[in-house]
Amino acid sequence: MEKSYASASSGELGVVAGGGGRSVRVIPLRHPQEAVAGSSPSWWSVVMVKARGMGPRDWAEAALPCLSWMRTYRLKEDLQADLAAGITVGVMLVPQAMSYAKLAGLHPIYGLYTGFVPLFVYAIFGSSRQLAVGPVALVSLLVSNVLGGIVDSSSELYTELAILLAFMVGVLECLMGLLRLGWLIRFISHSVISGFTTASAIVIGLSQIKYFLGYSVTRSSKIIPLIESIIGGIDQVGFAVSVRSAYRLFIFPFKFFYAQCMFQCNPILQESVGIAKALAAKNGYELDPNKELFGLGIANICGSFFSSYPATGSFSRSAVNHESGAKTGLSGIIMGIIIGGALLFMTPLFTDIPQCALAAIVISAVTSLVDYEEAIFLWSIDKKDFFLWAITFITTLIFGIEIGVLVGVGFSLAFVIHESANPHIGQKAVLGRLPGTTVYRNRLQYPEAYTYNGIVVVRIDAPIYFANISYIKDRLREYELNLPNSNRGPDVGRVYFVILEMSPVTYIDSSAVQALKDLYQEYRDRHIQIAIANPNRQVHLLLSRSGIIDMIGTGWCFVRVHDAVQVCLQKVQSSSSSSIKLSPQASGDLADSVTTPKVQQRYSFLKNLWKSQVGDGCTGSEVQPLLRQNLV
Repeated sequence: MEKSYASASSGELGVVAGGGGRSVRVIPLRHPQEAVAGSSPSWWSVVMVKARGMGPRDWAEAALPCLSWMRTYRLKEDLQADLAAGITVGVMLVPQAMSYAKLAGLHPIYGLYTGFVPLFVYAIFGSSRQLAVGPVALVSLLVSNVLGGIVDSSSELYTELAILLAFMVGVLECLMGLLRLGWLIRFISHSVISGFTTASAIVIGLSQIKYFLGYSVTRSSKIIPLIESIIGGIDQVGFAVSVRSAYRLFIFPFKFFYAQCMFQCNPILQESVGIAKALAAKNGYELDPNKELFGLGIANICGSFFSSYPATGSFSRSAVNHESGAKTGLSGIIMGIIIGGALLFMTPLFTDIPQCALAAIVISAVTSLVDYEEAIFLWSIDKKDFFLWAITFITTLIFGIEIGVLVGVGFSLAFVIHESANPHIGQKAVLGRLPGTTVYRNRLQYPEAYTYNGIVVVRIDAPIYFANISYIKDRLREYELNLPNSNRGPDVGRVYFVILEMSPVTYIDSSAVQALKDLYQEYRDRHIQIAIANPNRQVHLLLSRSGIIDMIGTGWCFVRVHDAVQVCLQKVQSSSSSSIKLSPQASGDLADSVTTPKVQQRYSFLKNLWKSQVGDGCTGSEVQPLLRQNLV
């Protein structure tokens, strides 16, 4: 992280004489090579230093994250909270697991398998202490949608492929964790997730209606075939079927509905890593997304050997686990024990559970995923995010969940690329000086900020690279055609200095370097001087190595925008006064100088400005005072 300082001691100030006028004090901009000792080390050196500093205990905790909470476990304080949370979520998981297995097109027993072994494995290898792992609604829908197009759900091959899918998902998650690819999940914005989950919740709810209607409905992740199938079979619904379904629903054991209604708390499906990070922040410990991915991968791989389909973190159960006071991963082990007890002793009781009861559990779980309030909120604050929500929602409903996610992520990346290729520059990024300060801010945000005639200060709010350098050049050229409204300094009639405020610029590539050289030559031909203010160390070093600093002149690189403005203003004032004094000598009549056309005054100002630079010994000698350490 770069460090900047608002002021400097008198010993750090340089003096610039402005053509015989008053001296201007500036903070000299140090060459980046002078700060090599404080440069950022490479990622490899950081890894090596960290590895050398790790002891045996650190290596053990890196391999088995459970050791970090086992080492500090407080038996009296933590055991009671973990027991209460584990039992609560375990009771909640039993009916949910069977319901989600039916949603995935599997026998309900496989939902209990998915909520058994992965819980124990994740408690050992997972880094989150409150995340509840197991089957979830949207993953079940994804499994059904992917495998339903390959093989019939009633066949044995369908179950085998679902188990194989868990193994493949686990391997992929482990690879992402080992290769430190956790940053990839950042490309899915919250608006895309919200639109996707809202549409998926509607599809899931419609797919479960068949258990109440009593006739078969087409298995699909698209809303149009589902609605057509429901409407097409409506004549098959009889009064006896409806009464029988309702009766079987209400005679379902009350304890399961009590647990479902008691502990279900507005589930919002998000990326499991995001849930784990949020819980870690609330409980005061750090979580590495890459380790979290590895832990989920190991849980899925091990679970696949015990007949489980893909599992991930559940937002609803994790929230209940956190609110119930879970302190460590022991709560997950207790959940697994409850599921194991259900598998051993309670499976005969589950044989008479009506399918409409399981469907009711699914519908009650996904109704809270319909996040229409998010759409209203996005419409009120950001139409672009609302568009992402809407396009993801519509495409997921009409074309299916895979197309919906791809379209949502694609539009998100398109917006990112557009914002990067069209950075905040132009009239919206012209800076002015706040009255009574040396601070320069956006004139649209602070209308009272004033500028100086002949000087334009522009802030580039993005990295400069091949995709946006043409846009930046076009916006800078506009200043020659559309003069910003300036209200201070002598009226010189055009722009002679362009100051680039580069503190937001974090990166610049070779294409941008060449384009900046071309821009400098164009400006030089039109007698416009570029100045650079406050580049960070990496950008300054690259500009120096590419020769741009020598081309522009080291004296035209400044620490502060105020220093650059003061030096440019001194040039404008001295050259403007010189042109007025020299005009009578050239014509022999003072009156002629007063009535000289404005074009001639501009030419005299320009001529004297560049003569003063040449007379000082061209660029290098002129800017030398900027780098001297004179006391003032």
